[in-house]
Amino acid sequence: MLKYTSTKQIDLFEFKHPFETELDPGNRWVKLSKIIPWDKLVNIYSKSLSSTKGKQSIDGRLAVGSLIIKHKLQLSDREVVETLKENIYLQYFVGFSGFQKKAAFDASLLVHIRKRMGKEKFDLMNEEIIKVSEKISSKFSKSSKEKEDKNDDSTKTNSNKPPKEKKNKGKLKIDATVADQMIVYPTDHGLLNKAREESERLIDDLYKQIDLAKKPRTYRRNARKEFLALSKKKRKTKKEIRKAIRKQLGYLNRNIKSIHKLLDLIGSKQFPLPVRDQRIFWIIQLLYEQQKQMYDNKTHSIKDRIVSIYQPYVRPIPRGKEKASVEFGAKLGVSEVNGFTHLSNLSWDAYNESKDLEEQVKQYKQFYGYYPEVVLADNIYLTRENRKLLKELEIRITGKPLGRPPKNESYYQKNKRRKEHRERNHIEGKFGQGKNAYGLKTIRARRQDTSESWISAIFFVMNLVKLEKLMELFYSFFKMLFLRLKFTKSGETTMMSV
Repeated sequence: MLKYTSTKQIDLFEFKHPFETELDPGNRWVKLSKIIPWDKLVNIYSKSLSSTKGKQSIDGRLAVGSLIIKHKLQLSDREVVETLKENIYLQYFVGFSGFQKKAAFDASLLVHIRKRMGKEKFDLMNEEIIKVSEKISSKFSKSSKEKEDKNDDSTKTNSNKPPKEKKNKGKLKIDATVADQMIVYPTDHGLLNKAREESERLIDDLYKQIDLAKKPRTYRRNARKEFLALSKKKRKTKKEIRKAIRKQLGYLNRNIKSIHKLLDLIGSKQFPLPVRDQRIFWIIQLLYEQQKQMYDNKTHSIKDRIVSIYQPYVRPIPRGKEKASVEFGAKLGVSEVNGFTHLSNLSWDAYNESKDLEEQVKQYKQFYGYYPEVVLADNIYLTRENRKLLKELEIRITGKPLGRPPKNESYYQKNKRRKEHRERNHIEGKFGQGKNAYGLKTIRARRQDTSESWISAIFFVMNLVKLEKLMELFYSFFKMLFLRLKFTKSGETTMMSV
């Protein structure tokens, strides 16, 4: 049967709500707010602000909390402001003393916050989250050890000699991935067409600033018609593509020359073009030179190739994956320890990820105070130089040794090596979590610095989620331990009374 409540029967002022009562302490945002080290995070954020100059900023907890909400819920900047205005638990999370109906800040402020923080600030915040997790893990392991010592009577008969501590501890998992930038898939024909359209716009703007009898010819209608004629074809031959590229190169070259002539006529004016248009004009000229060189040499690759006019820092990253042989974005070198990830390297240019291993091992030593016992990495990392380095540091690797396989290797050793190598899938799972749940495969920022900040924020939020799960495990363990102790004491009391 259909159940329906007419809108005429509901009045806004008669709508029942629980705002008069206290908030639910079991709400996810309430629990998350209790485990975040706000003072340390806000202290890191405030380092980018001046104490004497400029307008007073918004509250530091509001700034950091808004970015956490954005990436945890995968919201746009405008949606963050609207959601924060509507949700009482989110307002508690960012530190409001009471519910307020008006917007906390303008959505454009989040762009400035990302510029201000950058990758470095988020890396420092990430380290604080990992430090909190290490404290919880040490308490957890200490309690587990004490519990085992009490239950194991055999430990009393053993010698009082303390166990020998290992020089290296822990497992370091490393791998690389690409954070795909949200750009149109680049083709030579499409890039030249977009550059031509931008050059036509610049000609129109410059023409308005001077008195000329006739506007320079651009042949924009013919150029647009020729572009659509090829782009609408389902199957294109190499000859057709090359012919279309040659025509678009001719149109773009003519427009660039016209812009230079118009700029010479304006001459005395200090800023004939806004800064953004000056940048686009420079990118268009560089794009033309690259495309002309590739056309003349009949190649499809060139150094520092531009694949987006509006984001010229993005580069094609060859990956060799089944889904996409080339990805467009930032290449990331990532390390993972106990479920917590650290962004070790971020590069907009393609590079061999084996160069990251030495730096990642050093970062592990700097953070934990000792080297890892074993490094779990793909075969591309296991070069001769890296193997030699890890051998000097007494660090094991999970890959196959060089040379012929040993004849006398036991089944236990083979199984152990395979099992450890399979543990490398944990970091692959982190990449999947970041791309599918937190938008690591669609970075929507338009600037290089804000894109880097965006990527770092995603890893920061992923570690927060992991910390939240660790805290739940920690509380459930101690709750179970408390109940067991309580049950044991009640049982002893009953036995004594008998």
